[in-house]
Amino acid sequence: MWVILALASAFLLGIYEVIKKLSVQNNAVIPVLFLSTLTSSLIFLPFVIGSYFAPEFFKSIHLFIPEINLEQHGLILIKSVIVVSSWILAFYAVKNLPITIVGPIRATGPIWTLLGAILIFGEHLNLYQWLGVSVTLFFFYLLSTTGKLEGIHFKTNKWVLFIVAATFIGAASGLYDKFIMRRVDRLAVQAWFSFYQVAILLPILAVNRWRLPKAERTPFQWRWSIPLIGVFLVLADFLYFNALTYEDSLISIISSLRRGGVVISFVVGAVVFHEKNLRKKGLYLAGILIGILLISLGSH
Repeated sequence: MWVILALASAFLLGIYEVIKKLSVQNNAVIPVLFLSTLTSSLIFLPFVIGSYFAPEFFKSIHLFIPEINLEQHGLILIKSVIVVSSWILAFYAVKNLPITIVGPIRATGPIWTLLGAILIFGEHLNLYQWLGVSVTLFFFYLLSTTGKLEGIHFKTNKWVLFIVAATFIGAASGLYDKFIMRRVDRLAVQAWFSFYQVAILLPILAVNRWRLPKAERTPFQWRWSIPLIGVFLVLADFLYFNALTYEDSLISIISSLRRGGVVISFVVGAVVFHEKNLRKKGLYLAGILIGILLISLGSH
C-alpha cells in the first residue's frame, strides 16, 4: 500500500513542479513562496481547530490532528527550517533554469539520501547500490554537457548550484522525515510544519519586499497558479507522510518513487515551455531514473 501512496504522491509532485514554474516565471520569488505556503497553512487551520473542539468527528473521518508537546513542536520547527532553506533555493533555480534541467537534477536526490544514510546510520552499499550511484552520476554528468549547449555551465552557473544545494538539503529532510514520523503524528507534522513555514517566511518576505530598494525588487504579479502550489503540495505530502507511517516502508524506495514525478514535470514542462534539446535530456533523465531504480532494488 505504501508503494501506491508513494506513486500517487509522485504524480502530484510532477504537476506541482509545473505549476511552480508557471508561478515564478518572470515573477517575484519570495512572495510566491510565501503565498503558496500560506495557502497550505489555511488548508490545515480548520482541521486543527476542529480537532480541538470536535475530536470524535475528526477521528471518524481520519483527519484528527492531536495536540503535541513542546519537544515535538521543536522537532517540527527543525524540519520547517530545513525545508524552507531548500525551497528558497529551489524556487529561485526553477525561475531561472529550464524545467527540463531542474527536474533531472532534483531526481538525483535519493543518491544523497543514500549517502547520508551511510554517513549517519553506518549503512553499507551493496553491488546494486554502487551500480545505481555510478549510473546516476554518469548520466548527471552527461546532463551537464547538454546544459552547456544552452549556455548553462554546471560548475559556474549559480542557479545550478542553487538547485544542487536544494537537492542536498532536501535529501537531509528525507532522512529527518523518517526520524520524526516515528515520534510525531503525521497530520500534526504536516499541519504545524505549514504554520511554522509561514512564521519563518514572513520576516524574510518583509526584508525582501520592504528593505530592498524598489529598483532592486522584481515586481510581483498575482497568478491563480500560486495557491495551487500549496494545494498540490499538501495532497502530495499527505500521501507521502502516510506512506512513511507503514512499519515496513523503506525511505530509500519512497524517495526513489517520489522522484518519478520528474517524468510528469519533464513531459508537461517540455510542452508548455517549449524547451530545447529534449531528446538528449530525456535520454539522460531515463539514465538517471534507471540508476535510482538500481539503488531502490539494492535497498530493498
